[in-house]
Amino acid sequence: MTELYEGSAQTDDLSSQPWRDVPREEARWMRPHLPELVDTMVEGVLRNVPEYARPDDPVYTDVIRSAVAQGMGHFVQMIADPDTPWQEVHQVFFDIGYGEAVEGRSLEHLQNALRVASRTAWRYLSREAERLKKPRELAIALTEVNFAYLDLLASAAAQGYARAREKAAGEREQRRGRLLSLLLSHPPAPRDIVVEQAGLAGWPLPERIAVIVLDPRPGSGGEGPAGLPPFLLSGVDRGRPCLVMPDPDRPGGADRLTATVSGWTGAIGPSVPLEEAGVSLHWAHRTLDLMAAGRLGGAANPAGAQDLPADAAPARDRPGGPKRRTGAPAAGRLVRADRHLPELLLQEGWSLAEATARRRLAPLTELGAHRGGRLAMTLLECLKHGFNATDAAEALCVHPQTVRYRLAQLHDLFDYDIEDPALRLELMLLLPVWLRDAADGEH
Repeated sequence: MTELYEGSAQTDDLSSQPWRDVPREEARWMRPHLPELVDTMVEGVLRNVPEYARPDDPVYTDVIRSAVAQGMGHFVQMIADPDTPWQEVHQVFFDIGYGEAVEGRSLEHLQNALRVASRTAWRYLSREAERLKKPRELAIALTEVNFAYLDLLASAAAQGYARAREKAAGEREQRRGRLLSLLLSHPPAPRDIVVEQAGLAGWPLPERIAVIVLDPRPGSGGEGPAGLPPFLLSGVDRGRPCLVMPDPDRPGGADRLTATVSGWTGAIGPSVPLEEAGVSLHWAHRTLDLMAAGRLGGAANPAGAQDLPADAAPARDRPGGPKRRTGAPAAGRLVRADRHLPELLLQEGWSLAEATARRRLAPLTELGAHRGGRLAMTLLECLKHGFNATDAAEALCVHPQTVRYRLAQLHDLFDYDIEDPALRLELMLLLPVWLRDAADGEH
């Protein structure tokens, strides 16, 4: 025995299983002390870890006592037989860690309790070893065993804690996914069901929402941005990532998305009451469709920014300018559906708009795409600027007299008054349609 202790003292290497360095017969004098040792350890935990002190809950105290008894019994048995299995005691402390997570506590309290119990056990055994006049090397060896054993129990508890957190997170994401499906369902789901699912998902129900639809990235499997803040619900609709944003009308609402969707292209549907989420979803999809088709004037702006007005957009994106060819929308942009109302309304009735434009603007067609297009652009800018020749000329980058000359030509072309207030809205809608068709004819 002495020879083994001396050999252990001569090396600085730490054993991965230090209980193997303690002679097995040392377990004999420890075992009779287990009942008293367990009582001392439980008392120390209840005194020094207030979160575990529940005098009105004897069942809880019994659970602590049972765990301490199993742990110390296994500790002594590991010295008696270093090949003793770990599975049972590992499961005990795994379950304890799991329970801590379920009860909503941090792992800090459990770790503190383990340290208190371990220190109490070490002091008790050290004093008894000294009373029995055991070699000093035994006390050193028991200290190392105590630390290693504490690490193993703490590791088992941490694994249980992590497993519970993972499971809770998975269940929460499933509930949030079900909530998203209920919100976007058609017809809308009953409100009481939505309220119940929102409670389970931990998502406070707002009065109004907006749905954001994103252009999927190649190879992403339809998944949207990572690291989304918890106030956003996320999912996939028609193969596109979609997000539900609560309270979009509050000041700075859209600004909350800037970092979240940085680098993504998408469309924000209109703000709607909660039960009309499907409406916001529909118009977000339609807006993204128009972006992809190159049929959205001032197609896109940085996330959270105002969309460019048509007359400030590049010529190729203006209503009536050469149409951008069909393809993916420009990357890293978000567009608000409610800022492109004319284009969206026209798209819903595009065939009717085209037929009407061909009839109402037939005189421009007879002049040809080039000359007719020039006059069409002049008429459109005059309509926008209340037939103020100076303002229209500035938008067109021509002289005001040129605008007046073209207006005189336009008055001669049509058999109706182009300045009639009752016709202005119709003409402002039809002219971009005609211009796009003319541009397609040129291509």
